[in-house]
Amino acid sequence: MLILTAVLTTGALTLTACGSRDDNKKSSGDGDTQTVVIGVDAPLTGDLSALGLGIKNSADLAVNTANKDKTVPGIKFELQPLDDQAQPSVGQQNAQKFIGNEDLLGVVGPLNSGVSQSMQKPLNDAKLTQVSPANTGTELTQGNNWKTGDKKRPYASYFRTATTDQIQGAFAAKYLFNNAKIKDVYLIDDQKPYGAGLAASFKTTFTELGGKIVGTDHVNPDDRDFNSIVTKVKSTKAKAVYYGGEYPAGAPLSQQLKDSVKIPLMGGDGMYSADFIKLNKKAEGDIATSVGKPVEELDSAKKFIADYKTAGYKDAYEAYGGGTYDATWSIIEAVKIVVADNDGKLPENAREKVLAAMAKVKFEGVTGPVSFDEYGDTTNTMMTAYQVTSGKWASKLSESVN
Repeated sequence: MLILTAVLTTGALTLTACGSRDDNKKSSGDGDTQTVVIGVDAPLTGDLSALGLGIKNSADLAVNTANKDKTVPGIKFELQPLDDQAQPSVGQQNAQKFIGNEDLLGVVGPLNSGVSQSMQKPLNDAKLTQVSPANTGTELTQGNNWKTGDKKRPYASYFRTATTDQIQGAFAAKYLFNNAKIKDVYLIDDQKPYGAGLAASFKTTFTELGGKIVGTDHVNPDDRDFNSIVTKVKSTKAKAVYYGGEYPAGAPLSQQLKDSVKIPLMGGDGMYSADFIKLNKKAEGDIATSVGKPVEELDSAKKFIADYKTAGYKDAYEAYGGGTYDATWSIIEAVKIVVADNDGKLPENAREKVLAAMAKVKFEGVTGPVSFDEYGDTTNTMMTAYQVTSGKWASKLSESVN
């Protein structure tokens, strides 16, 4: 809709048009441009901020690269990062803020599956594309009944560049049983959707392989004293502990475990952080799985790594840097498709069009080929097992999991 506004300048009456997306342009040195905002939702403060800041910075790098290279002619991308503090209630508030920004056409994030559960419906109702580089909760894309084979995509606007807990938990179980030759495991989870789902998937595959779960326990994510659980673990003579959770609790759990029992702690991508080692003086030998192959080992990631370093971000890109860049770039590619199909400019129903274009997105990304299946899941199911060796995470095995 065109709205005419009267402006009195130097004695003359000037009529200006505003309110239409097509006319909402900002002048640049190369001519008129339209602004597209991409939101980022992640924990930018608190215990998980190391991962969240890596997500924000990697999305920022993608946006800056698109602007520098004029990836979408006539479009200038901007980033709107919001801190969810790893809290579902805050994530839900952030979703409303994103929806309220009419220039915002996509959201990258969040880190936590539990936070995503609070954001999916409002973003879907607004036909606002969401791409997470880190969520692994299987139910987010395949519904609550996926375990029975009844897979139904709950929200058409949700996508991810990370693979699912179903795949990650199975991969972890196979690695521990077949490669590490460990048959007796004590299972612990933090009761959050991510941790509980990962532990359940691990248990299913581990027992199918012939492994034995010698004990189970649940903790709270804020717990830091695990001495009573360590005593239980010791009594079972477990050869390893598998922990479904994240590094703020995983690090002290591992250290207290090593004080009593010399066995490794294993976890998922929520453990795969440099901060796990910083917080744990006895991390040596601990194991974690993470989505994708180490970007440091990928030819496709060389430019990303070099550009990230050149940009001078003070925080590392961490576990989800490459996946975040690809998640952000998938939205950029969708915008490119929409603009190309609309004579070089954004249509009025840009959000709906960008969401529809996501099905066509396919490109060579930092982490390898990027595209999405009928559930919104990444078609790249590469997983890697890491072990703390000489004070650093070292990759031990990478393979694609079906």
